Amino acid sequence: MLYVACEGESTEPDYLQYLNEQFGDGDGQGRQRFRIQPVYRRNGLMPSRVVEAARTAAGEDEAWALFDRDQWDDIPQAVKHAAESRVEVAFSHPSFDLWLLLHFQAFGGEQGGGSKLVIEKLRQAKGADAFKNYDKRNDKSIKGARRDALKGREDKAVAHARSLIASCSHGRCKPAHAKAEQVDHHAKPQSPQQWAARSGHASECPVLQRDPSTDVWRLLVALGIHTDTE
Repeated sequence: MLYVACEGESTEPDYLQYLNEQFGDGDGQGRQRFRIQPVYRRNGLMPSRVVEAARTAAGEDEAWALFDRDQWDDIPQAVKHAAESRVEVAFSHPSFDLWLLLHFQAFGGEQGGGSKLVIEKLRQAKGADAFKNYDKRNDKSIKGARRDALKGREDKAVAHARSLIASCSHGRCKPAHAKAEQVDHHAKPQSPQQWAARSGHASECPVLQRDPSTDVWRLLVALGIHTDTE
């Protein structure tokens, strides 16, 4: 059991339920069963509130916080609180929409917190016909045909997300340095910079400058959905 708190109230919880339904029963070949409990609020949460919601809901269980760059100004505070409470951070810059796009194609180029281009690419991506009306009429759900379109593309999404770390302009970020193993709650606390470096980005690489990037791939590794981290 792990608790994953989300900034959004629709897309991310839908995706987490997809993971439960698609992979939660294990594979009978070593990948363990799991159950994700999404934690979210109507009208969403700011990043620091996402971390707090994850910590409160999880107690001693594994906790993750999913939040986006968007234009939030409390992200450094959220990372600090996450480090103090050992809540894993799955940060996406500019947004979770990037993670969805990476299931279909690679992507690059600074977005400055804006998701317009990412969403346009997602709507037009080969194999992503179910997303052609994504974010139109406030529909950002991940259900039905959209879930079907994601199936079997997890390894591709992880590879594309890892390539963004390798190409980070900071220059010292390496996906092989990422960590996804469950954290010992009794271990020595880490600094916010060390905690944010679990993503594979260097500890001195500012979180807000990781553009574009998404850490959601580490959640799939933690769950055993993806196992190749080389």
